[in-house]
Parts: sequence; C-alpha cells; structure tokens
Amino acid sequence: MSLFGFNIISLSNAVGYVNLCPLKFSGRRIMEKTIDESIQGNALQTKNRVENNKKLYIESYGCQMNFSDSEVVASILAQQGYNTTNQLKEADLVLVNTCSIRDKAEQTVRNRLDEYNAVKRDFNPKMKVGVLGCMAERLKEKFLEEEKIVDLVVGPDAYKDLPNLLEEVEQGRDAVNVILSRDETYADISPVRLGGDGVTAFVSITRGCDNMCTFCVVPFTRGRERSRSPESIVAEVNDLASKGYKEVTLLGQNVDSYLWYGGGLKKDFKKASAIQQATAIDFADLLELVAKAQPYMRIRFSTSNPQDMNEKVLHTIAKYDNICKYIHLPVQSGSTRILKEMNRQHTREEYMELIDKIREIIPGCAISHDMIIGFPTETEKDHQDTLSLMEYVKYDFGYMFMYSERPGTLAARKLEDDVPDEIKKRRLTEVITLQREHSEYRTKEYLNKRVEVLIERESKKSDKDWSGRTEHNTTTVFPKEHYKPGDYVLVDIHDCTSATLIGKAVGYSKNQQ
Repeated sequence: MSLFGFNIISLSNAVGYVNLCPLKFSGRRIMEKTIDESIQGNALQTKNRVENNKKLYIESYGCQMNFSDSEVVASILAQQGYNTTNQLKEADLVLVNTCSIRDKAEQTVRNRLDEYNAVKRDFNPKMKVGVLGCMAERLKEKFLEEEKIVDLVVGPDAYKDLPNLLEEVEQGRDAVNVILSRDETYADISPVRLGGDGVTAFVSITRGCDNMCTFCVVPFTRGRERSRSPESIVAEVNDLASKGYKEVTLLGQNVDSYLWYGGGLKKDFKKASAIQQATAIDFADLLELVAKAQPYMRIRFSTSNPQDMNEKVLHTIAKYDNICKYIHLPVQSGSTRILKEMNRQHTREEYMELIDKIREIIPGCAISHDMIIGFPTETEKDHQDTLSLMEYVKYDFGYMFMYSERPGTLAARKLEDDVPDEIKKRRLTEVITLQREHSEYRTKEYLNKRVEVLIERESKKSDKDWSGRTEHNTTTVFPKEHYKPGDYVLVDIHDCTSATLIGKAVGYSKNQQ
C-alpha cells in the first residue's frame, strides 16, 4: 500500500502476498506485492440474510484498503436487500473495486469488464455493472460515455451514495459520484467480512494521504488525509474479538500520521481549538487504546512512513506484548538525492537514525522495506547507496519495485523516465539477490528457538501441516496434530528457508483462551 505505480516484485514471508504473475529468479519464485492474491479478483462472499432477495457479485483488486472498502460496500448494500454471490450469471449487480497501481492492474479490470458485459448480453440483460475505487475518477468519462461498458462509477469516498446511484440506474440513467470527501471515514459502517479466514482482519483507521510523493497516485484518487474516531475503531476491534478473530491490522496509507481531534482533515489541526489540540489522540495513543481493549488479540499496523514514526510509537510497541514486534518501513531509495526527487521528507541519514532507535527500543524487532529501482535520474552511485543501506539494516524481507511511469503522478509530469530498462533490471536483480541473503540470515536466527505462532490456515504445500505467523511476521509451518486455526501455539524451530520457518508444535501459548 505504500507504493502506487510500479512493476512490483517482492521477496517476502508476509501473510497475504501470494503469487499472481510469478517470475523465476535463481530457482525461487519472486512475488508481486498485493493483498492476498489467492483472492485477487475472486468473487468475495459473506453470510447471507434470509430476507434479502437481490444478488451482488463483487470482485476486488489491489491493496488492503480496496478489500477493506469492499467490506464496507457489502455492508451498505446488505441494507438495500443484496446478498453476495460467487455466480456471475445470477447477479443483479456486479461491482469491481479497482486499482490504479500500474497499467497491468487496469488492463485486468478492463478485461473483466468485457467479460461482465458478455454475460450481461448473452445471459442476464437486467444485470447492472459498476466500477468502484481508484480507477473511477480518472476513467469515469471513458467508461460511461465513450466505451459505455458500465452503468455506474463510484469513487472511494462515495460508497454511502450507492443506494441513490442505483436508483438512478434503475431509472435508465448512468450514475456517477467520484467526489473526494473532506470528512468521510465510514466510521459508522460496520463492515462485513468477505471471504476471510475468520482469524485475521483489517480495520481501517485513516483514509487518504497528505504526502505528495512524486511517484504516488493516492492523494489524487483517495484525497486528503483524515482519521476515524478512536471510539469507532476500538468498537470495531471489540466486535471482531467477540466473533472470534485473533488478530487485527490497523490500516491506512500512513498510519503513523493518525490524528483525531474531533474530526476533520489532518492539515486543519493547526486551526483546532486549544482544547481540541490538547486532547488529540495520535497513533501511539490509538495503539495503546486498542492493545488495552483486547490484551489477547494481536495488533499489527500498515503502512508506516519514516517521517512520521516517532519514539512515542516505538515505546508503545515495546510496552505491550500483544503489539507485534514488526514494522514495515518503506525507504524507497538509499540515496538522499533520489529521496529528494521523490519528495520524501526524510534523508538516508535520518532513516538510519530511525532504524537505530527501533533496534534500541524494540530489540529483535523485524523490519521490512519497499524499494524503487530505476527512479528517474538514478545513477550507479545512487544504486550503490541503496545496496549499502540494505547492508546496514539487513531487512527481514522487502518489496522491490522497478519504476514504471504512471499517469497523474508528479513524476510523470515533471521527470523523464530516463533509466534504460536493461539497467533497471540489472539493478533490481542485485537488490533481490542481496535481500535474499539478508532474509535467509534473519530466518536462520530462529533455528533451535521456540516461537509463538497464530495458526491461520492449512499450509499450501501440505494438507498435513498448518501455516501461521510469528509476531515478527515470519510464516511458520508445522504438523497439524490436534490444533486448529485461531490457536496460539508454541513451535520449536528446527529448519527454515529464506522465507519460512519449519518446526513442531509443543503446546499452547499463554495467549490461548
């Protein structure tokens, strides 16, 4: 989520990042970074209401925020008589929640729209088709007026308007609302959980972004940053706990800049009253509220921005056992010069100082990164700066991006994509090779140690094994025995790959309830 506009490659043991378009490298698979690609583009389903008689088919593509938004949409439409279905031909309404990360994502959505319309033409002429999400604003005229392939287009801040827009469609009119909001956070919507594992869930805490990184489209597709009320966030976490969920990830484009002072845009905080400013809740405060509310529930968060992460947050993570000791801290480049071209508000040296603070305050904390390779004007010296930064940190894993220009970004308007593809590919290969070495180094640190694992699902490689994660976000597999998903178990590690720990469960942990 922290990067929007690239050909993406990851070397990761993180949950939810499963292969969509695998590339071969040194005999191992390198994977594209998206949310749980085992469900990318699948029709997501939830429990149906007996009284509802209309059918909704919804597909989602892209980052965690899109999948979280689809749960909000399903909740809103459940109140309008819609149950979800995974049968396209029987749907009354088909929605696709879209991603503008890169051209390939848009082409995937376009191909699906063609398929929807073929079904509409040949099998179900009453079917209505709509586009949600980040492609809506940029392509609304093309979809509705030029190509006439959809009935409605709805932006990320307009989902509450869906009932009105559907009325417009029923009257035979095209419907569109892509207006970006200054205050919409969907705090009053209780999301349904679409096709999840019943163990882990995402909870959105902010929307939009105020950082104008030159490579990123998010400020233009999701608007200015605003935060949900802490009361609504804690209530959602408590509700998930009551339904048996064992882990939540607090979600936002930049969670560390969370700020609640009664509502409104973050940029307007300086205009707030003295009382509002004095009683404001920041991200560290929110983490503490959630950790205290559910002491036996694991708390994760994504994504952080180096310029906004502070020692207060680090001390809060260190203080509470149920806040996972793992930070995804995108750096984008090891070169201060390139960071300035990206309009990142930190230098190489400031980033390294933050890494040192993390190591000091949270010993053993796992750290992962995002890295853009071949950003405009990148020289060989800039590339070597990136490699040397990686050597300094020795990340647990990372997401490596070969830059490709995307429409609407500041970089596309102001910078020439002047690094040849062959140089980008060679540099990317060097970064991946180094990250693989560091990932293997980090996983080997767990050999002959005992770790706590939250079981999430059956292993993809064996139906006799469970798969789960440690608090450090390291995937761990072990024989099933009598355990089940949602259990906290202690596992003795006797083997590993560069991405996965292999062991044997020896009993339940203290967090098992």
